[in-house]
Formats: sequence, structure tokens, C-alpha cells
Amino acid sequence: MKTVLASRTISVPEGVEIEIKAREVTVKGPRGTLFKSFKHINMDLKKLVGEDGQVTIRLDVWFASRKQLACVRTIMSHIDNMFIGVTRGFMYKMRFVYSHFPINVAITGSTVEIRNFLGEKRVRKVQLCEGVEYVRSTSVKDQIELSGNDLSLVSLSAAKIQQATNIRKKDLRKFLDGIYVSEKGPIPEPEE
Repeated sequence: MKTVLASRTISVPEGVEIEIKAREVTVKGPRGTLFKSFKHINMDLKKLVGEDGQVTIRLDVWFASRKQLACVRTIMSHIDNMFIGVTRGFMYKMRFVYSHFPINVAITGSTVEIRNFLGEKRVRKVQLCEGVEYVRSTSVKDQIELSGNDLSLVSLSAAKIQQATNIRKKDLRKFLDGIYVSEKGPIPEPEE
């Protein structure tokens, strides 16, 4: 069965400008600019300005099947993540886990180099995505922080680092070494 009209709205936060043209969304904020294209989904995406000056985004999907209805909330979440990205940004914290051989992680340019993983001589290299910053935590031992405006790029960089330390041909219950995401979310606002 098809739903005649599925509609959802989201309000634009203060200090954020949004431009919608032919299902291509550009969001500008204090941290920078993000662009995303939603051309692969049939929908109406409109920018509405209320009488009080409040800007809202309305998404309409007409005669949608179940799979198209699922896209409505997904696209709203993408746009909301873009708002958070240009105002606060996203951060992923990763911890090194090892039982015997200490993992050595260094950065050269935009490439993360992982050495001495399980005592191997091989150097694992991971290319960070564009716009992702790498910081070695000073307060916590064996922790790195990845931050940036685009959630998909920050999470992709974290996933690449975690997958670089996959263990093959050994018992995974015994060999738990690796670099794992310990915390993720928007960058916390500084406390006064």
C-alpha cells in the first residue's frame, strides 16, 4: 500500500544558512560549509520562512512505498547532522587495546601509520579523509581523537583505522588487540 503524503519538517538553528536547489543542500555555519546531494530520491524539499522569521525545511514524499517512507526520516537526520557539523562538529575517540606488544601510532601529513601491531614488522597506513583532524590525547594514555564537520567522513576515517587492525588467522576471542572507537558524538561545548 502507498501513503498519499509523507511530510516532515525541521527548523534551522540560528547562525546557520541553508540553500536548497534541485535536491542539493548546502549548509553554511561558523565552522564551515557542507554540501550533500539527495538527487537519488524522488521528493520535494522546500525552505520555508515563517511570519516570525523562523526558517524551516519541509520534506514531502508523495505516493511512497515502505522503502521510500524510510528515506524521509533518514534525509532529515542527514540535514540535522549537517547543522550540528557546521555549528559544533563531530568527534570520535579511539583507544589502543593490546596485551603484550604496544601499538605505536604516528601521523605523517594526512596518513596514519600503525606500527608494532602484534609485534609485526609491517607498517599499516591509513589515509585520513579530507577535513578530518587527528589529535593524540594528552590526558589519556593510548587514545586518539578524530574530529571534523562532516559526520560521514569522520566516521569513515575511524572505521578505516579500526579495520586496519583486523586480526586474521588467529582466535578472535583470545587476540583482542586493535584500535577501537570508545566514544563518539558532537564536540562538547566548552563549560563556562
